[in-house]
Amino acid sequence: MKKYSLSLIISCVLLLFSCSDATEIEQPGRLTEAAAFETIADLQSGLLGTYGFLDTTSEIQFNAVFTDEVSIGFDNGGQGLGDGTWAFVLNNVSTAPNVFWTGFYGSLNNVNILIQAINNYEVQDGEQVDYNNILGEAYAIRAAIHHLIMSYFSPDLTDNGALAGILLDFVPTPEQQLPRNTNAEFYASIESDLTLAASLITKDQGNTFINDDFVTALRARVAAYRGDYATAAPLAQSLLASYPIANRAEYEAMFLDTDETENIFKLERTIGDNFDGQGNTGSSAAGGWAGANFAFVNATADGSPYFEMGRAVFNQLDPLDIRFDVNVAPTSTIDPDYQTSANALQTDRIIIKKYEGSENRALMNDLKVFRSSEMLFIMAEARADSGDLTGAAALIDQLRDARFGSDQVAPTYGSQQAAFAGILAERQIELAFEGHRYKDIKRLGVRAGVGVQRDAVDCSINGACSLGPDDFRFTLPIPRSEIAGNPEIANQQNPGY
Repeated sequence: MKKYSLSLIISCVLLLFSCSDATEIEQPGRLTEAAAFETIADLQSGLLGTYGFLDTTSEIQFNAVFTDEVSIGFDNGGQGLGDGTWAFVLNNVSTAPNVFWTGFYGSLNNVNILIQAINNYEVQDGEQVDYNNILGEAYAIRAAIHHLIMSYFSPDLTDNGALAGILLDFVPTPEQQLPRNTNAEFYASIESDLTLAASLITKDQGNTFINDDFVTALRARVAAYRGDYATAAPLAQSLLASYPIANRAEYEAMFLDTDETENIFKLERTIGDNFDGQGNTGSSAAGGWAGANFAFVNATADGSPYFEMGRAVFNQLDPLDIRFDVNVAPTSTIDPDYQTSANALQTDRIIIKKYEGSENRALMNDLKVFRSSEMLFIMAEARADSGDLTGAAALIDQLRDARFGSDQVAPTYGSQQAAFAGILAERQIELAFEGHRYKDIKRLGVRAGVGVQRDAVDCSINGACSLGPDDFRFTLPIPRSEIAGNPEIANQQNPGY
């Protein structure tokens, strides 16, 4: 796989939008910013292009394979195993940090070019509302990407002085070489962008476009990741008032893309769009159908599954819980004696169903980015953080009642650690295969006393069974290509690498 430094990423993107060269020669045929964005419709098209950079399939793949969400499928021919991710091998030439770094910064540079073009655009009569919304959505996208960079590359999201990534809120020149910025600087930029977004966005175009609720959800997530629950909880609670927890039928329909009860924001996937295809199977590069992260053909036992559900997830699922039906394909073969079976790979086949497909396209489903259940978890974390263990348990019980469709026995937490462990366990099954597990262990694992813990049978292939929550690999390394090409960042590698 080719790897690129930030300066080269910027150079490549600038070639698409152009700028004057060193001698100010205007080359024939060059597409300038002014020529690319001549009308409000051009700006809208540019905005839609930036939405494509919010694809979460790479996150889904990495979070599943590096943690305890999946096991090796019976039809695996080496997919997802080649770079060592399944074995907890993570270094500055691994696929995930390189894909995330280049992808996030390519996205930032594109959205910054768009913001620059919007700010240089001369608004015509009757265009102000559309203009404001386009600019507001662009600011929100920039904030979201900066937070993704923090989530993966900052070693401690609660430490304002810790290094995050390179703050890119402007269009740099290819010659610029920039150092990493602190979390505090990232948080200030994110909040500034979200404040601008909230002041500009007035249109509600549904949950596949950024609106005020997206801004509120992102603010809640950012604050929760930061450990600022006094800010996070009220934001989360305000969204739960508008997006109630789905009942069993609604929950099942949500993952067939036919119900929107819990969806605050999602990335729509449809036949013929840029994501309609298999993508990079077994790779953090991913792309394409989300379900192709786990199977080649479809979400059945005959669909060539190369990853199956890990027993660490399955053993927590109750058949009476609707999440069992959503996540476990009915063609699965469940071996109750899998721990002593001589050939568990063949006798115990738990097929992942969550992305079985929609619109008659197997493995293609909308990508859920913000759901109301995440907001409920943020509120539960806030209560646990404040010592209200009974209140945290009540919220988890509320979710379980909805998923079982009947009153369940509320959990009892005897300590803060037990409460965070309970919340983390519930997040593991509620948000399974949605791109959260790695980040959840990173930010909650130490408080919960929980790391990656694969079932002994699942990890018998290589002995990579557990990883403590304080392990340095819960922060991605700065890619070697960036270290080599940017002297400003050469001495700013993350600990352990």
